[in-house]
Order: sequence, then structure tokens, then C-alpha cells
Amino acid sequence: MILIGLGSSLALCGRLPQDVIRLAAGALDAHFGVAAASGLYASPAWPDPKDPPFVNAALALAAAPDPEVLLARLHVIEAAFGRRRSRKNAPRTLDLDLLAYGDVTMEGPVSLPHPGLFSRDFVLAPLAEIAPEFRPPRSDRTIRDLLVDLGAISAVPVSG
Repeated sequence: MILIGLGSSLALCGRLPQDVIRLAAGALDAHFGVAAASGLYASPAWPDPKDPPFVNAALALAAAPDPEVLLARLHVIEAAFGRRRSRKNAPRTLDLDLLAYGDVTMEGPVSLPHPGLFSRDFVLAPLAEIAPEFRPPRSDRTIRDLLVDLGAISAVPVSG
């Protein structure tokens, strides 16, 4: 299962973050095919809650090139959506994270599974919609179990 996390905290060309996420999901579908898509979730910015709040979602891709090539293509899509890399975790128009690539584990420029996968509710909540029984590599817990283990959840579904 190839899992992608999407996030946006800044408008793009007058479009709200939730619209940016929807447009980005369409771009990912056009490039790779989307096998499953979560709803949208709002959450405070992380790690600095004073930054604009985020809208997040998750997708399972139908197919993709190897992880290094996929990550490079995700960065191209981010740039096309106005992503500018300034400081780490800065507000951004679009963030695309390669969360998991089946049972592949990697360290380095591409880290799999994504290091934040196990501890961030804004990642796990949308993933629990589309892959609740998925067991990420390096874990004996399902996505659902990992989310329950976190306890308090700040990510809330966005209606509309």
C-alpha cells in the first residue's frame, strides 16, 4: 500500500486550503491513480500552534514509481502548487508526504515509513479512514491501533 499524506495551511490563488487539498488529490490521481481517499481534517499547526491551522487528508495510490522517484515527483507537484521551502514546518500551500510504500523500509533522503507516521493524529486520523488495518513497517500495530494509542485527538473532520 502506497500512502500519501496531504496538508495545506495557506491559500493559493484565492483558494482555501481545503480546496488546495482537493486540487492536489486530483493531480495525484492524474499522475498515479488514487485507490482510496480520506475526508478532510482540520488541526492546529504543528509544531507551532500559532501558525495557521492545517487541513489534512490521506490517499492510497493505485501505482507509483520507486520511492525515490515518487518523492521527487511529489516535490514537483508541491512546487506547482506554490510550495516554497523556507524553514522546517513553516506554513505552506501544499505538503505531500510519502508515508508508507508497502513494507519498504529506508533511511536517508527518503525515510520509510515516514518518521511522523506513528505519532501525529493529523496523519493517522485520515489514514484510519482508508487503511485502518494497515500495519506500517517497523510496527506491530495497525493504523487504527496507533490512532487509539495517541489518546486525545486534535484533528477534526471538515464538513463540506
